[in-house]
Amino acid sequence: MCSPAVLDRAYREIEDGRARFGRRSFLAALGASAAGLGVSAAGLGAATAAAAPARAGGDTAAVRADTVIDLTHTLTPQFPVWPGNEQFAMRPVATFDTGRFAVNAMSLWEHTGTHLDAPAHIVRGGATVEALPVRDFVAPLAVVDIAGKAAQDDDAVVTVDDVAAWERQHGPIPPGALVAMHSGWETRLADPASFVNADALRIPHAPGFDRDAVRMLVHERNVVGLGVDTLSLDRAGDVGAHVELLGAGRYGIEAMANLATVPPRGATVVVGAPKHAGGTGGPCRVLALV
Repeated sequence: MCSPAVLDRAYREIEDGRARFGRRSFLAALGASAAGLGVSAAGLGAATAAAAPARAGGDTAAVRADTVIDLTHTLTPQFPVWPGNEQFAMRPVATFDTGRFAVNAMSLWEHTGTHLDAPAHIVRGGATVEALPVRDFVAPLAVVDIAGKAAQDDDAVVTVDDVAAWERQHGPIPPGALVAMHSGWETRLADPASFVNADALRIPHAPGFDRDAVRMLVHERNVVGLGVDTLSLDRAGDVGAHVELLGAGRYGIEAMANLATVPPRGATVVVGAPKHAGGTGGPCRVLALV
């Protein structure tokens, strides 16, 4: 990020009408301001070029979709967390009343809100978030709906039979897909305690993936990851789904939103994964392109 002095000068030039607001004029203003403050324009240009991915022919390919569905919950201090975890918190550290910028400080545990589980979450020496292959964050999306049985059983799981039934109706799960469980659990979010659904021992009860189904999806369908609309890939008291998935170097997405609005097959998922060194996971923005 540019220094506050550089940004402040650039914004003043824009506000004074000497530049039209836009990417090119903003960068031009930054360059002029940086030069006036002794910052190398060549260095600024190099940093800008480094931030932009190289593409054949210098053109930028557009990503098109008829519909973009946000599969991410809005993170607030009220969003439910695993028992014992700290709630998300945010406070202003700079405001427009005290200066030219608004800045918040955030406090959260990695596995908060709609978030990614990296292998390092459960595997000693496993891949951390910054080491995961970026190509795996854009994938075909398959949504397996078990809302019917989840309404009858808080500990319902996606089984091998559920996957087989999905494939009979929709065809084989595409290689390299992200398979998401839709259990309808997010309807409980109005009551965070009901969403966590912890028993007397503070063990949450909610749907997840059966270990055998995960093993099959990883080794026979070559999925890049799994997603759930609950707080955990596993049902109560189990870690088998985590072990099978993360142990194979794949990733999980927990607390996904709006899966009821995504077709069972045909969408593409884009995972805006976190990238902090040594991370075991972190909040992410997940989109479905339909």
